Amino acid sequence: MSKVVTFGEIMLRLAPQGFLRFSQANNFDVVYGGGESNVAVSLANYGVSCDFVTRLPKNDIGECAMMEMRKRGVGVDKIVWGGDRLGIYFLETGAVSRGSKVVYDRAYSSMSTIESGMIDWDAVFEGVEWFHWTGITPAISQSSAEVCLEAVKAASAKGITISTDLNYRAKLWKYCDDAHRESIMTELTSYCDVVLGNEEDAEMHFGIKPEGITVQTAGHDVKAEAFLSVCKQMMEKFPRAKKVITTLRGSISASHNTWAGVLYDGKQMLETRQYQITDIVDRVGGGDSFMGGLIYGLLTYPDDDQNALDFAVAASCLKHTIKGDANLVTVDEVKKLMGGDASGRVAR
Repeated sequence: MSKVVTFGEIMLRLAPQGFLRFSQANNFDVVYGGGESNVAVSLANYGVSCDFVTRLPKNDIGECAMMEMRKRGVGVDKIVWGGDRLGIYFLETGAVSRGSKVVYDRAYSSMSTIESGMIDWDAVFEGVEWFHWTGITPAISQSSAEVCLEAVKAASAKGITISTDLNYRAKLWKYCDDAHRESIMTELTSYCDVVLGNEEDAEMHFGIKPEGITVQTAGHDVKAEAFLSVCKQMMEKFPRAKKVITTLRGSISASHNTWAGVLYDGKQMLETRQYQITDIVDRVGGGDSFMGGLIYGLLTYPDDDQNALDFAVAASCLKHTIKGDANLVTVDEVKKLMGGDASGRVAR
């Protein structure tokens, strides 16, 4: 069986119940999640052996985060311990015309103070086939960017497939200017075989723009053809990349999105059907669930990129119906939706 490793920060998520605003909240729902841990949970649900590597504080909250991963079947024995605190983010869930809002409280977290040499990457990558990181990890701090670079270099030296979700987060890149950020992300991405990112990620990290469209003007009428130029430019900039993938989210409102994806392999662009996601329960982690589905699909259907892409989009479509960061669906549930059954009927 293939083995996957993901690396990044897991956080404590605190959210007012339902659609309450922060100012209305008297209590918060607790969830543990983060970009790379969410991918690990998806893969574990699909039966893929997956380790999550991070740094956690040696206290009760750090233990809770670790136990959440263990409960979901994710390997946690490569986690390192140290630092003072777990990062936190507060989520206010939007509805209709009011978008969701995130407030970070992750300064001086255990992951932000990680240092080179703390993780034995040779041991981590023993018997591993795939390594995944996201653009969130190098955004946390200079030292976390340096450890991420250690990881991709070690994985590359071992011939491991490396993937990234570029995940630009404007609220996180505080320690460096735009030029430094581009330099960091360019070096890290140069080691990647599979690159996932939307039009904002490509523009903000590398200055690469789609032709004739912007995030603001696209609305819900998102055309795959407009992103072919982005995929081609990405492959020109990163010649190691074998596949460049873009998710196509059309935002009709905070409660109603369209959802699809495209994959470019240097020769052709593959496109999925477009899903209408109405009455969204929780869109946080939607991209992570896509990445988890994509890795599973590419490992399971190595000669069928279309099937892998269709699996990823269907999986992430289902994630929008699940509260919390992680996608808690099965392979059979994803295949059912892929087959056209979106009825939501009770399974008896």
